[in-house]
Amino acid sequence: MGRSDELRLIARVARMYYGESLTQSAIARQLSLSQASVSRLLKRAHDEQIVHISIDVPRGTFPDLEDRLRERYGLDEAIVADCDEDREEPILSSIGEAAAHFLESTLKDGDVIGISSWSQTLLRMVDNIHPMKRVAASKVVQTLGGMGNPGVEIHATQLTMRLARLTQAEPILLSAPGVAASTAGRLVLVGDPFVRSALDEFRNITLALLGIGAVQPSEVLARSGNVFTHEELEGLARRGAVGDISLRFFDAQGRAVVAPLDERVIGMTLDEIKAIPRVVGLAGGSRKVDAIRGVLLGHYVDVLITDRFTAAKLVV
Repeated sequence: MGRSDELRLIARVARMYYGESLTQSAIARQLSLSQASVSRLLKRAHDEQIVHISIDVPRGTFPDLEDRLRERYGLDEAIVADCDEDREEPILSSIGEAAAHFLESTLKDGDVIGISSWSQTLLRMVDNIHPMKRVAASKVVQTLGGMGNPGVEIHATQLTMRLARLTQAEPILLSAPGVAASTAGRLVLVGDPFVRSALDEFRNITLALLGIGAVQPSEVLARSGNVFTHEELEGLARRGAVGDISLRFFDAQGRAVVAPLDERVIGMTLDEIKAIPRVVGLAGGSRKVDAIRGVLLGHYVDVLITDRFTAAKLVV
């Protein structure tokens, strides 16, 4: 076959595939070629620059930022939500909407979902989820104790129950405070059979949805009563802590900051988080940049959902 004949066939196959939207098998039948030959010819169309692909990036999407986050931090996926203002309220809303879409699009039948407590970002996500009919999770497991100040309207138990209803799953509640008053108090609480049963479910989680916190707690967490004292938080900062996942603290490089306070937390550990097949971290805002970077450098999450302002700060 002459060069011009070869190029003519390549162009013919490319026009049928890209211009007429025929499948490779349909092209193979029409031109009396094997499907493998059609596939090779389509590849040649790119190599010979007969086909040029250009993608118009939709307004409000940020593929370059997402690519840079994936490449820099080794993420499986990065989702950067559009946001009009670099302020906490619009950032929470934009991340919540993006996270809801992500969960609706990627949830698999039988998934066991772990969800961290006292997170405003996760609350916004749940607020935006539509009831799922196509797939059903198996269980939604609370990964940090959810009991606290009864005057706080928004709390972890409500979050877990609502997500379970939306995903047609069984809720597994961790009926204990996130922070026990003492190490001895924690030992008593985790000895309760219902609490122990919930803790045992951690090993079955296939998808974890986790908020990322700065050392200074969010308003919701502070109001819940599941916090350490000002002096204890200052001690964590002196040890190099920049943030937490489920009240497990880490430094700027993602290394665990081990302190006696860990013995009072009733919830998932950093090692247990790392053992989960798919971990999604949700966070944004200037005060959380160091914490998010620490989470990424520590490789605690596989997927990051954040806003465009925070993403830009993470890739400089």
